[in-house]
Amino acid sequence: MRDFFISAFEKLVGVIVVVLLLLVVLAAVAAMTGGMTGPDGQQVGGIGAALAILILGFVYVIFIGGAMYLGLGIYQNTRRTAELLERMAPR
Repeated sequence: MRDFFISAFEKLVGVIVVVLLLLVVLAAVAAMTGGMTGPDGQQVGGIGAALAILILGFVYVIFIGGAMYLGLGIYQNTRRTAELLERMAPR
C-alpha cells in the first residue's frame, strides 16, 4: 500500500509542476496584455512585467518541483539502500 501512495505522489508532483508552469505562462500573458491591476487599481502590464513574471515564475517552479523531486529521490535511495543491506546481511 505504501508503494501505491509513493507512486501516486510522484504522478501528482508531475501534474503540479505542469499546472504551475501553465499558470506562470497565463500570468505572463495577462501581464503583457494589461489584464492585471496594481494595488492602487491602476492597470499594469507590458513586456517587462511579462518577462519578470516568466523569469521569476519559472525559477519558483524549478525550486518547488526540484524540492519535491529531491524528497522523492531521497526516499528511493533509502529504499534501495535498505534492500541492498537486507541482501548482504546473510553473508
